[in-house]
Amino acid sequence: MSDIEITREDGIAIVTINRPKQRNSVTYAMWREFGDVFGALSADRSVRAILLTGAGTDFSAGADIAEFATVRDDLAKAKEYEVAVDFGCAGIAHAAKPVIAVNLGYTLGGGMHLAMSADFRFVHPEAQFGIPAARLSIVYGVQATRKLLALVGLTNAKRILFSGERFGAQEALEIGFADRLCDDPMAEAMAYTGTLTEVAPLSQGGAKYILNGLTLGTFDAAEADVLIDSAAASRDYAEGRAAFAEKRAPQFEGR
Repeated sequence: MSDIEITREDGIAIVTINRPKQRNSVTYAMWREFGDVFGALSADRSVRAILLTGAGTDFSAGADIAEFATVRDDLAKAKEYEVAVDFGCAGIAHAAKPVIAVNLGYTLGGGMHLAMSADFRFVHPEAQFGIPAARLSIVYGVQATRKLLALVGLTNAKRILFSGERFGAQEALEIGFADRLCDDPMAEAMAYTGTLTEVAPLSQGGAKYILNGLTLGTFDAAEADVLIDSAAASRDYAEGRAAFAEKRAPQFEGR
């Protein structure tokens, strides 16, 4: 059984972190795998949206600290480890379609980076969040910190990182980390994806690239122009115009 499982339902891919006995902690190998998994799903036109969740009672308790003695025990390995983390989370953030994190139980440390790499976070009322890096003498990575700052603002980001303390679902909602607080976040997320799959995927992908790039400092005007031009020349643009004129629902294909 894989540590990262993928299932599909009506154009929705569900990516599940599958280490429930370890509270879905993430190994070095899994960080690399996240990048590959989300890269493949991003390129798959049959996938219109992606849900990211954890098996059992938790989303993810973060990096598997039990393996740090071998995979992160000196400066060179620590740098390699951060590269792997950023590669995995960039795969989520750069996926050219909507990604929703479904948060139950613990979302801690590296699990926060995974959740922040998604476009939306639907959380259970009893979910717990936190970044305990300061309790391990680790400086939280630049890419993860940028995402945290963009979501919760400077003062809240400092409080979360300086203290290493956990906070609950209601506070996550109030400070802007969570998007929805719901008793059944998976059901809510599945329902929400129904609205997302009715519109043009090229529009979503282009908007996601521009918004994330402007927010996280990765914006490339030439790449944005490619996405804008591709949408303007697409079959979907012709379909959208025809559907509007004919007063019917458009049938978008992402090309």
